[in-house]
Amino acid sequence: MRTGDVPGGGLLAVHAHPDDETLSTGALLATWAAAGRPVTVVTCTRGERGEVLALPGTTSEGLAGLEGDGPALASYRERELARATSALGVDQVFLDEASAPARDAGLVVGPSSNDRQIERPITHARPDHGGGMAGARVRYEDSGMAWVRPGVAGPAPDSPPTAFARVPLDEAAGRLARLIAERRPAVVATYEAGGGYGHPDHVRAHDVTVRALELLAECGVVTEREARSSTGVGPAVGHPGAGDPADPAPWVPELWQAVAPADEVRAARRTLARSREARAAVVGHGLVLPDPAEPLPPFAKDDLPGRVERVDVAPVLDRVLAAMRAHATQVQHVTHAPAPGILGFYALSNGVLAPVPEHQTYLVTSV
Repeated sequence: MRTGDVPGGGLLAVHAHPDDETLSTGALLATWAAAGRPVTVVTCTRGERGEVLALPGTTSEGLAGLEGDGPALASYRERELARATSALGVDQVFLDEASAPARDAGLVVGPSSNDRQIERPITHARPDHGGGMAGARVRYEDSGMAWVRPGVAGPAPDSPPTAFARVPLDEAAGRLARLIAERRPAVVATYEAGGGYGHPDHVRAHDVTVRALELLAECGVVTEREARSSTGVGPAVGHPGAGDPADPAPWVPELWQAVAPADEVRAARRTLARSREARAAVVGHGLVLPDPAEPLPPFAKDDLPGRVERVDVAPVLDRVLAAMRAHATQVQHVTHAPAPGILGFYALSNGVLAPVPEHQTYLVTSV
């Protein structure tokens, strides 16, 4: 898929932390935006518990003190996210800043049977402009993670009570359902069920996205007219994602889950091992080449049943690399180095090189 192949309608992508929108779906977002379609990134947390690279010669130089200071790191990563989404040409909103639908609006229901963790909603008081307290609002926070093996993460042993992974599923899904109903995208994108590489917030983002689409289906939000009358959350007339209020055609967004063929992932890793630029990065910066023979993260699939969409990265590569570099506290040594099957490479805080593939792959499903 290139710019001229983008279907009509908007795109809404759901991601766990700042930088995930670029690393997981950057080419998709940039391609959709370049085609003139409305694109919204919904970010679930601010990455408060992320590690900080603080590399000399980058915009993260001297910022090592941010690691462990949740509020300060969250604020800084918000700014990185703003620069990245600007490079991609897309809009962005935090899920916890979206309006929660009223309980009688038909979008918030009892706990789902597939909810992984049910906890009381987490709220934080916020000061009003007069110095008092303006009441409480939800704040979704980074759940943290621990590297299990290169490229694969698991839950942090000290996951805080304010963690996104502990938020009741329907609390977060209700907010997302309202956003989806307001913007009426043609496509909703997120991770596959394993969260890409196992981070608990990624897994939760997948679950929240699927549940939000289920909630919309359960309450009958299928046309704009019905959305307005049954939930009060239909998109405003004139919104880029809105259709004709008199049009009775059903509105059912497609779910695109970010995946990759396992054989392509292994081939890209072998290409990195042969790349002169990649080997120079290993020697010069103490990075590590990925092992093509080790078990792959969940996003790599040996079998992709059903419809698959492929997005060409090359036409929007400049936008994607610029967005990666904007996340300098999280992404290091972003390098354009074309080779068979890849366009370059980068590394995260674990120091393991990862390829920038020639294509992004999405498994298309319906809820």
